[in-house]
Amino acid sequence: MQHDRSKRYRAASEQVDRNKAYNLNEAVTTLKKLPAPKFDQTVTMSFRLGVDPKQSHQMVRGTCPLPHGSGKQVRVLVFAEGDAATAARNAGAEYVGFKDMIQKAQEGFQDFDVAIATPAAMAEVRKLGKVLGPRGLMPNPKTGTVTDDTAKAVQEVKAGRVEFKLDKNGNVAVPVGKISFNEEQLVQNGTAVIEAVVRARPATAKGRFVEGLSLSATMSPGITVDPSPYLSF
Repeated sequence: MQHDRSKRYRAASEQVDRNKAYNLNEAVTTLKKLPAPKFDQTVTMSFRLGVDPKQSHQMVRGTCPLPHGSGKQVRVLVFAEGDAATAARNAGAEYVGFKDMIQKAQEGFQDFDVAIATPAAMAEVRKLGKVLGPRGLMPNPKTGTVTDDTAKAVQEVKAGRVEFKLDKNGNVAVPVGKISFNEEQLVQNGTAVIEAVVRARPATAKGRFVEGLSLSATMSPGITVDPSPYLSF
């Protein structure tokens, strides 16, 4: 509620026209001018989609390489053995192993942001469903995190590939960078994310796919973005 917001947030809200749908460039320009806290906020693009999240055939999920990266230091765990494990280490994965890492994860180890597994390792990694699933960390072929090419997967994740997935309320939220990025970087990352989500439209979705779109930083009000330029392909 408004009276629970900080003075800085209220000042930021006064600079956002709630009745306007900004184009992406305008939204980024406005966002970067808002009063900000003293840390480098994450900028997020949020979608309200015209699909039924209860229907499995209307699931929306995928990945998107950000042209300018995410600005986040991504910690990667790879479940693999042999050459695939060596390749993952050489590519910069922080944690690599198989049964030892499965045991650590079962014991509560959570100091990683992305988990990758080889297809051979998945027979055992599936046992971690109740541990990794709730955090959205379960390796999945659809997001490129189940693969024999562990080096490529690690490199893509560290270069700024983000994942997105429909939540139970029909929304998708995707980080597009940091507020310290320049406007062009945020616009290009944001454009890539919008296009990736639009391409992920299920064949069974009817009517308007993107019902709402907004841009915000960690501690800023949301700015409504006009999605229509991106819905023609």
